[in-house]
Amino acid sequence: MHVTVTLEARYMVTPDGAVWSDFGMAHKFWERYLEVFDGVTIVARARRVEPQLDGWLPVIGKGIQFHAVPDFHGPWQYLRHAIHVRAAVRSQIPNLGAVILRVPSLLGNIMEESFTQTCQPFALEVVADPYEVFGPGVVQHPLRPFFRWYFSRRLRRQCLHAAAVAYVTKAALQQRYPTTGTSANISDVDLTEEAVRGSVFQTYYSNIELDSESVVDRIHYAKQQGPYQLVTVGSLAQLYKGSDILIEAVAHCVQQGVNLTAVIVGDGMYKQELIGLAERLGISSRIHFVGHLPAGGAVREVLDASDLFVLPSRTEGLPRAMIEAMARGLPCIGSDVGGIPELLDATELVPVSNSIELALKIQHILQNPSRMETMSRKNIATAMEYRDTILSARRKYFYQHVREITECWGRSKKI
Repeated sequence: MHVTVTLEARYMVTPDGAVWSDFGMAHKFWERYLEVFDGVTIVARARRVEPQLDGWLPVIGKGIQFHAVPDFHGPWQYLRHAIHVRAAVRSQIPNLGAVILRVPSLLGNIMEESFTQTCQPFALEVVADPYEVFGPGVVQHPLRPFFRWYFSRRLRRQCLHAAAVAYVTKAALQQRYPTTGTSANISDVDLTEEAVRGSVFQTYYSNIELDSESVVDRIHYAKQQGPYQLVTVGSLAQLYKGSDILIEAVAHCVQQGVNLTAVIVGDGMYKQELIGLAERLGISSRIHFVGHLPAGGAVREVLDASDLFVLPSRTEGLPRAMIEAMARGLPCIGSDVGGIPELLDATELVPVSNSIELALKIQHILQNPSRMETMSRKNIATAMEYRDTILSARRKYFYQHVREITECWGRSKKI
């Protein structure tokens, strides 16, 4: 059986027809579906580019196909290309194959509309929260309140009607977007506690699989005094990751006499705006923009050279960057949003968009080396829960269930 997967991501297609990713969901990521399905078709936006750059990863390969949807940015471009976008998505609805929608996603919404009449089963992988994505200060758009209401309502409806639902969080997304009936999540340790709500299968797993090279076997020994280096990792295409809040917090810390710098890993349209913010605050020499780095060793080198990982996100599912930092033994601070509270203690969290509280938290932790070492030890233990040997079994179990319910539906369709 084949599986079709929609997602809200953007890939690159070079003149030779090859498909590339610069954000990590490349060939290795999609191979996980082939453990259960005979093939996978990726349905996502794509833009035409020149030959690939260093650090880009190939996507398609044996058993992995890609169907390009016309590229668009924002609601106005979508409206201009809506006819072609909707046609491209609907052309990939399989007659008998499985369907998994990685949501929230406009492309997933388009495909799901067709299932109302056909009663075709579909599964969800819930990876983010639109209520937070369209929260105040996150997206600058006059229709932001409407988008927040509409996409949150749409995701709740999808979770109630899906045949199977997997979440990247253990509890946060489940509480806001539940399935029907009563259930329990699959255990962290094994698969004996099935998560079944009536006919709906529910589980959780992250997109992150840490290999042995990602997790250090030593704790991070904190400096007794500065200079300190903070680090954050995330796209600058939007201000979701709160890099502007981090820059403001660094300015507050410097005013209080703390000797530190911050490294920002990532790139996007807001980079120049953030550079301007650092200049206005008089700390441009303390904020280092290193741009996009290839996943793996390049990012780990920056993490290993830093003292504290900071992720003041305005919205999150389960942050890959934070888990990778924890795996390197870095103490971490994050905002109290999405799945971050499932990774950090309450004493390591700060309110969303509050640079003053973030600055105070940074100062307090940097001034307590013993606490930083305790945080390091705890973070390594937490990251171990995201090893591939643990998550792959839970994910495979979910895919097997999706295949079974699709096969059952297919047999009934033929009768």
